[in-house]
Order: sequence, then C-alpha cells, then structure tokens
Amino acid sequence: MADSRIQNVLFLCTGNSARSIMCEAYLNYIGADRFRAYSAGSRPAAQVNPVALEVLRIARVPVNAARPKSWEEFAKPGAPKMDFVFTVCSNAAKEACPIWPGQPISAHWPFEDPAEATGTQAEIYSVFLEVFRQIRRRLDIFAALPIASLDKLTLQRTLDDIALVRNPVA
Repeated sequence: MADSRIQNVLFLCTGNSARSIMCEAYLNYIGADRFRAYSAGSRPAAQVNPVALEVLRIARVPVNAARPKSWEEFAKPGAPKMDFVFTVCSNAAKEACPIWPGQPISAHWPFEDPAEATGTQAEIYSVFLEVFRQIRRRLDIFAALPIASLDKLTLQRTLDDIALVRNPVA
C-alpha cells in the first residue's frame, strides 16, 4: 500500500484543543522518521487546552506551536496530502468532512473528551492523563505497523481494530 516516504496523518476533532492536539504531538514525537502528524477541528476552539499542554510537557513530548486549526486548512490546494485521517471524537465523526485529496485511509478512534471533565484539579488531570495513556497506546501500535507491507484492506481492518484498544498493557 504505502511506500517508504513520510506518511501524513491528520487527527480531527471538533474543537482541536485537547485530544487531536495530543495525538498530533505524540505521533510527531514517536514517529518523526515515518510520520508527519497534523490536527484540526470542525469548529476550532480559541486556544489549546492548557491541561493538555501540561500533560504533554509532563510526558516530555515536544509541542511546537500547537494551535487550534480548522480542518478546511487541510482541504485547500497546496495543503499536505494526507495518507491517514483519524477522527478522535464522536462529534467530528458525525460531521460532513471535507473531501481529502488522494483518498486517505480513515478510521474513527474515539476518546473521551477530557476538556469536559469536572471536579477537582486532580480529578481533571486524572481524566486528561487517562485519555493521553489511551492515545499513546493506540499510536504506539499504529507507529509499529509494517504499513508498507500491508494491503489497503488489511490496513483498514487493523486501524479499525486499534480503535478498540482502551487500556495500556501493564
């Protein structure tokens, strides 16, 4: 299916302020030699959630100029051609997405929205940390796939199966 070039991956969410930002940063961190990750939202928030940025900082994941962006930026002429598009929230999965040039492989990997967490600061951080653990687990599996040796149907099934992974292996 794929070749040895860097694969472009787009993570979509509604607000592009937490889950998709964490996905983008983590995949760029662990897969910089194979992947270039981006994130965007259908209705971008005004700013990146500061708790998401703090969780990434604690995990020592670099965050380079993270900002909420509209998914329209990636549907315009001259935008990077995506190889993979993942929706990471149920709201974005239900929306009519732009047409992505090149027909990238897509999958829905839902994560709880940590930005909706309530309670004490510790409880809110706990939700963010749990979502980030799930993101890391799925992206570790994705980054380890022998993408170049998988046919498109097998790769699609594998990506759909990764959506079922919730908890990290101890």
